[in-house]
Formats: sequence, C-alpha cells, structure tokens
Amino acid sequence: MKLAYHLHWLLLAVLLFAGCGGNDPNKPIRLTYSIFFPSTHVHSVLAKQWADELEARTNGRVHVDIFYGSTLTAAGKNFDGVVFGLSDLGMSCFAYSGGVFPLSEGLDLPLGYPDGRTATIIANEYLEKFHPQELEEAHMLYIHAHGPGVVASTAPVRSIDDIHKLKAVRGTGITARVVKSLGGNAVGLPQGDTYEALRKGVVQGTLCPIETLKGWKQGEAIEHVVKVPSIGYTTAMYVVMNKKRWESLPKDIQDIINQLNREWIPKHGAAWDQADKDGYRFIKELGKEYTQISPEEDQKAAKLLQPMLEKWADQAEKRGVPGHELIQFIQERIHALADDKFVPPYPFDLEQDNKGN
Repeated sequence: MKLAYHLHWLLLAVLLFAGCGGNDPNKPIRLTYSIFFPSTHVHSVLAKQWADELEARTNGRVHVDIFYGSTLTAAGKNFDGVVFGLSDLGMSCFAYSGGVFPLSEGLDLPLGYPDGRTATIIANEYLEKFHPQELEEAHMLYIHAHGPGVVASTAPVRSIDDIHKLKAVRGTGITARVVKSLGGNAVGLPQGDTYEALRKGVVQGTLCPIETLKGWKQGEAIEHVVKVPSIGYTTAMYVVMNKKRWESLPKDIQDIINQLNREWIPKHGAAWDQADKDGYRFIKELGKEYTQISPEEDQKAAKLLQPMLEKWADQAEKRGVPGHELIQFIQERIHALADDKFVPPYPFDLEQDNKGN
C-alpha cells in the first residue's frame, strides 16, 4: 500500500481511538462495520443478519454497529480503514482499490463464471489455496462475488462484431479491458451515472451483471441484453476485520464468527443469483430482449479475450504473484463445479425460459 494511505488512516485511527475511552469488561464488545452498499441492498441485509446472529449466539456479548453507504469509509479506502482501525469490520470490492491487490484482482477476470454461487465458492477457495500476502494486514472473514457480466445495449448485439459498432460501451477496470479486447470503445462511468448516459446516448451499451439492470434501473434505458458466456467476469467483494481486534477476541467468539462465515458464504452466493433472476424478470416485464450469443460467436469472443488474460498474468508474475497459476486454478474449478452439478443451471438460460420456467 502507498505510504500516503498509511499516514492518512493512521491519523484517523489515532483520532478515533482518542475519543473512544477505555474498555469496560461488564459492557458488550462493540464492533463497527463499514459497508459500501446502501442499507437496502441485499448484501447489507445479509450483513445485518450476520451481525444480529453474532449478538444472539454470543448471548449479547458482542454488538455490531453498521455504517452503510460508505458513510464511515469510502469504498476504495474501506480495506485501509479496517487495517488502521477506523472500523473493525469492512465490506467492499477489491477492484475499488486499483493496484493494491495485484493477485486478488485476478478473481474478476472474464473466465466464464456461470453464476454467483460458483464465483463466491471459488473466491473463498482462492483464500485457502493462495494465502495472498497482499491481504495479510487484515483478518479475512470471507469473499462473495456476483454472477456473470452481460452486454446490455440500446442497439442489438447479434455477433461480437456488433460490439464495435456501438458508439461507446460503459466499462471500468477489468470490464473496460474486456470491451477493448472485443473491439469496442470503452467509457469509464460509475454505476450511478450509467442510466443517464444510456438514456442520452452518451454510451450505447454497458457491461454489467444482469442484477444491475434492476438495481440501478438501467433496464429502462436499454433494449437488448445478450449473454456471452466467455465474458463471464465477476466482481469479488471482501469482508475483513482489523487484525488486532480479531486477536483480542476470546477464542469462543472467534469460533462463533468462523462458523457464521461458513454459513453466510453460500447465503451471499445465493443472493447474487436471486438478484440476477430478479433483474432478468425486470427486463422481461419491460419487454426488453434477452438472447444468448451463438457458440461460434462465443468462441470468437474467447479467442479475442485470450491475449488480455495472458497480458494480465504476465504482469502479475512481474509483480511477484502467480497470475498464470490463478487463472488455471479458476478455470479448473469452474469446470469441476459444473461437472459436479454443484450449483443449478444459470437461473434464466434460454432453454429454461422457453419451457416457461
């Protein structure tokens, strides 16, 4: 992490500590939790349920105060805020802190994630297998990740060549690289500005998980949605705790938190898939078109994306992290989970939709 980040958060942590006073053993342990999602978002709701369950299982010995919507720490500084004690717990995206997580950002690559459950499972397996050094400044609780990105546009996309015919496509970070690799013109916009950009024609498309089309109402501003399986990127989101705060907890409370984490990982994965299903229903109710690219066009997309994946892995290796190994691991786990039928099919595949499911 950059020195400026360290100094900034160290100062804030000192100021916060100065106003906290001492610990009273007769009072419950109070933890602060900074979340970038608004309070109404399903993953904020799950975080609140996690906190309530922690209080219940510890018989009131632990209480968690949650700060939603980046009111305590900005989304991109959430991790540092936890490291330096501005909050005890934090939830945000690795992608919001560009360059800080050189290996973990590889979780977001377009590797063909079929759904949020699979992405969430693999992200947590990643923690166990790679033990990334970049995360050692905080205590990792778990990771969750959304379902695969789709192309939503005002003009139809029947082939990969149609993407470069769009005036511009909203994409940031990894998604911007995907758009460029497919021959499109990427424009970086926050989600909050994308609706108006689509409505006014500033961009003619966006790369996003389908849940975004309902959650941010962007489905109202597009006409077509196409699933391209090989694009299948995700956005991995961490849940972390201040390391010293974790180590100060009694062992039985640590055990309760570990058990809660194991229970909440599949809850988050299922929530992402339900959100995607809700997004699909939303655009169908609006009369918007949903299609899937042909296998031939999907193979073309995969071929165009391969140089981007190789470049990312090579750059990761230069930074001292196993980029090629991570990509291979993710691809193997995606195939293994699909072969084991560990998760149900994508909740709105065309075959199911045509059967009326």
